[in-house]
Amino acid sequence: MEIAATSTEYVKVTATAKVGGSTITVAAAPKFAFQPTSSIGNPAVEDWLTGEWNAPHARILVGPSGGVTTLEPGEYRVWLSWAAGVEAPVYRAGTITVY
Repeated sequence: MEIAATSTEYVKVTATAKVGGSTITVAAAPKFAFQPTSSIGNPAVEDWLTGEWNAPHARILVGPSGGVTTLEPGEYRVWLSWAAGVEAPVYRAGTITVY
């Protein structure tokens, strides 16, 4: 995904949770982290930002006009996590380029 630094829009990641082959609704909000591609390792606790579900997507509003965060120009890894019972999966969901 590519977005302008001056744009305010949702970053969306398709994510579904399944138990025994059936899709379930996850009650906990998804968490996102945006790390420069030059960073090594997983996001720290303070890097995680709360998004929302809009099935089948986890999404978070980014940008200077009311976004949860504003990203400076650069390339970022997008991370996604959510609480799912006793599990807390953490996924590197792709990259985003901000120009």
